[in-house]
Amino acid sequence: MLELRGLRKSFGAVNATDDVNLQLREGEIHALIGPNGAGKSTLIGQICGELRPDAGQILLAGDDVTSTTAFARARLGLGRSFQITELCADYTALENVMLSLMLRSGRAFQAWADPRKDARLTAETQGWLDRVGLGERAPMLVAGLAHGEKRQLELAVALARAPRLLLLDEPMAGMGPEESARMTDLLQGMKRQYTVLLVEHDMDAVFALADRITVLVYGRTIFTGTPDQVRSHPQVRAAYLGEETC
Repeated sequence: MLELRGLRKSFGAVNATDDVNLQLREGEIHALIGPNGAGKSTLIGQICGELRPDAGQILLAGDDVTSTTAFARARLGLGRSFQITELCADYTALENVMLSLMLRSGRAFQAWADPRKDARLTAETQGWLDRVGLGERAPMLVAGLAHGEKRQLELAVALARAPRLLLLDEPMAGMGPEESARMTDLLQGMKRQYTVLLVEHDMDAVFALADRITVLVYGRTIFTGTPDQVRSHPQVRAAYLGEETC
């Protein structure tokens, strides 16, 4: 579903992405982990089309998208959530998901029509909110939601676009233990239904969710394997996990 071939990106003398190769199989949850400064954000920016790589290729479902724009990749089925939540704070939870559905169908900017009066659209929107556990929060403004609920809503917004590939950028960031557990359960229920690239520091969540894990250190991928293989790999333990995690 996603293939990175020899991806490179430098900022001056710093090689933020250094010959990265990665293959993401359809239907798997593939985690990308690494310490702060490893180059994860730079790599995400290239995958999503926000940064142009200096060299290499990015293929989405076999199509070379290396030179395409971020919105073109979204139209091809790349959905994402952000490290810092990106939602319309003055809209309700229902309206945020409804807008995503309207953008998918190309009807977002029809004049003089109130989409909230469209029974079919409202029912589909409510279904996505129910899916992520926010059904009762539909009429609430985003500004009034708890942090974990905003993360759940951002996931609903992304899923409503019917993505072929879903990139989740630290979905547990800023969450307490109960919220992280709730999000982990939610993502566990999506396994095999979506292809997911998960970037996350919560190793309990990573080991619970990931089919495979790629470890990024100083812009280079040092290992890709199953959670058990990653736990026991000496270079990964030395570079990131530490002895206590293993």
